[in-house]
Amino acid sequence: MCLLVLAWRAHPRYRLVVAANRDEFHERPAAGLAKWPGPGEILAGRDLRANGTWLALDRGRRFGVVTNFRELQRPQAAAPSRGELIPAYLSSPAGPGEFLAALDARVAEYSGFNLLLADRDSLWYGSNRATPFARALAPGVYGLSNQSLDSPWPKLQRVRRGFEEWLGAASYAAPETLFTLLGDRARVSEESQLPKTGLTLEWERVLSSPFVHDPNYGTRCSTVLMLESGGGFHLGERRFDARGIQQGETEYSLNAGEWP
Repeated sequence: MCLLVLAWRAHPRYRLVVAANRDEFHERPAAGLAKWPGPGEILAGRDLRANGTWLALDRGRRFGVVTNFRELQRPQAAAPSRGELIPAYLSSPAGPGEFLAALDARVAEYSGFNLLLADRDSLWYGSNRATPFARALAPGVYGLSNQSLDSPWPKLQRVRRGFEEWLGAASYAAPETLFTLLGDRARVSEESQLPKTGLTLEWERVLSSPFVHDPNYGTRCSTVLMLESGGGFHLGERRFDARGIQQGETEYSLNAGEWP
């Protein structure tokens, strides 16, 4: 997952709203959003190489999302998959703060990551590239890509502005607007506005659009979650091929207490 905007207790109807793009190499196999089997019962896509996930919601309406931290060094040899973190949280009885406190002792084993975890009462951010490792977040609007929380990358700022306008309507709004924001393919043209992360100028430009479009690496899926305070939710995912053409869509719209 490489770009997301999130509103925590910042809308009169929705406890949590998330709009997110997952960017990955097109050759890496993945399964679309679906209900996972087993006692944990989560709704998530699945990375078929490491069998983890990047974003998920469970029956108790707990939520988690992970992004990689952009770094030039290769991932640590034999490092555990960052995709295991979300299923581990959702299969645990611990709340977000407790889970992150237990994880703190072994975060150095992982390559760089950002983690957002929520339950009914709290939202937490954790990153093994931040000090302290984890902290609770106040109600508000947040943005995350492949740097620290709220790093002002141009593509994230652009999506966040549109997201805040959507929230400002203060009424029910269809998720289509959020999918439109996530589908923005305009790249940053001014070199001075591009992040300086150590990549080549060409790649900084490729990655500067909210929806990344490249034959080898790009946006694989867009996800919108709108979770009502009472427990009802809409969760939708749209999937794309290497040409940037939509190839599939999955949606769940359920009332409080319902589960697929």
